[in-house]
Amino acid sequence: MAEKIHKKRHLTTFQVIILGFASVIFAGALLLMLPISSKSGVVTPFMEALFTSASAVCVTGLIVQDTASYWSEFGQAVILVLIQIGGMGVVTVAASIALISGKKISLMQRSTMQEAIAVPKVGGIVRLTGFVIKAVLVFELLGALVMMPVFCKDYGAKGVWMAVFHSISAFCNAGFDLLGTPEARFVSLTPYVDHPVINITISLLIIIGGIGFLTWDDIRTNRHHFKRYRMQTKIILVSTIILLLFPAIYFYLGEFTELPTGKRVLSSLFQSVAPRTAGFNTMDLTAVSGAGQGIIIILMMIGGSPGSTAGGMKTTTVAVLFANAAAVFRRKEDVQFFGRRTDGKAVKSAATILIMYLTLFIGGGLVISIVEGIPLGSCLFETASAVGTVGLTLGITPSLGLVSQVILIILMFLGRVGGLTLIYAVLSEPSRNFSKMPQENITVG
Repeated sequence: MAEKIHKKRHLTTFQVIILGFASVIFAGALLLMLPISSKSGVVTPFMEALFTSASAVCVTGLIVQDTASYWSEFGQAVILVLIQIGGMGVVTVAASIALISGKKISLMQRSTMQEAIAVPKVGGIVRLTGFVIKAVLVFELLGALVMMPVFCKDYGAKGVWMAVFHSISAFCNAGFDLLGTPEARFVSLTPYVDHPVINITISLLIIIGGIGFLTWDDIRTNRHHFKRYRMQTKIILVSTIILLLFPAIYFYLGEFTELPTGKRVLSSLFQSVAPRTAGFNTMDLTAVSGAGQGIIIILMMIGGSPGSTAGGMKTTTVAVLFANAAAVFRRKEDVQFFGRRTDGKAVKSAATILIMYLTLFIGGGLVISIVEGIPLGSCLFETASAVGTVGLTLGITPSLGLVSQVILIILMFLGRVGGLTLIYAVLSEPSRNFSKMPQENITVG
C-alpha cells in the first residue's frame, strides 16, 4: 500500500508579516477597550479601539478620539507601544527580542527579517537588526532629552512623559500627540507653531526615521564618501532633499505670507516635512489653499523610503518611474541612476505600486464621499493620509460612519504592510509556467 506523503505547509515570509501586523492590531484594540484605558473609566467601543490600534500600529495618526483628552496614561502607554512596534516592524521587534534573549535566528527567520526591513540580501541581516535597535534607542532618547526642558517648563513633571511620547511618535512617523484638551481637541502641534526647538527636533526625527535604516547603515559605513554609497542610498538622499526643499519654497512663497519671517520659515519647513507620513501639523490645514492641499496629498502619497518607519509609495518608487520616463524620452533602453542601470523588474514593481495606491486612494475617496455626502476633495485628502500612513486630516475623521472607518482601517493596513506584500501573501505560490502567449503589438499614448 502506497504511503501518502503530506507536505507540511509553512507560512511564507509575506504571510508572517501580514498576520503579525494584524495580530498586534487586534491585541491592541482589546487592550484599548478596557475601562482602564480611557480617562472616564468606561469601555471603549470596539470600532473606536480598533481604529486607534490600527492607526498606531500602522503609524498613521488618524484618530477618532483625541489622544490626550480621551485616553488615560495606561491607554496612552498602550498606544505608544503599538507605535513603537509598528514603526520598527513586528518582525524586527520579534527578532530584537530574540537577539536580546540570546536565541539563535534561523534561516527562515532571517529571510522574514530581510523582507520586513527591505534588505537586498540575507547576509548581515542580524548585524543590521542590532544596528536598528541601537539607532532607534539613540535617536528617540536624544529627541526626548532635547524636548524635555520645553515640555517640563509648560507641563511640569508631566513634560517628561510628553517628551518621550512625542519623540517616539515623531521618529516612528506616527503623528500622535498629547497636546489636546477637552476644550481644544485634535490640535496637533499648533501650540508650538513658532517654537524652534520643538519644530526642528520633531522635523529631524521624522526625516531620520523616514530615510530608512539601510540608508543610515550605508552612511555610517562610508561616512562622507558619497561616491561609495549604494545607488539606492544616493536616490533616497537626493529625492528626500528635493521633496523637502521645493514644497517648503512653495509654502513660504504661496501659503504663509501673512506670518512673521521666523514663524513663516518654521511653518513652511514643517509643513514640507510632516506630510511625508508623519501626521503632525503646526498650521490649520483647512486654511491652506486647494493647491497647497494638493501638494500635501502628493507628499502623503509618496511617503518615506524603503526599510524605514514611514509609509507611502516610497521615494525610490517615484524615482524609478521618473527615471523610466526620462529613459523613454531619451530613447534609452535601460533606467539609469548615477552611472548604474536598474533591473526591469523594478520598473514593473514601481508601476504596479503606483496603480495600486492610486486605485486605493481614489476608490476609497469616492466611496466615502458617496456614503458620507462629503465633498470628494476632503475625502481624497483623508484617503491619501490613510494609505500613505500619514495622519493629517481636514477634520472629518472623527465624524465618519462605520463604513468609512472600515475603509480607512483597510487603507492604513495596506499602506503599512505594502500592497505587494499582501498580494505575495495571498498568491504565495509563484507561477512556474514557462510557456508564452503569442505576441501582438498595442499602441499606447
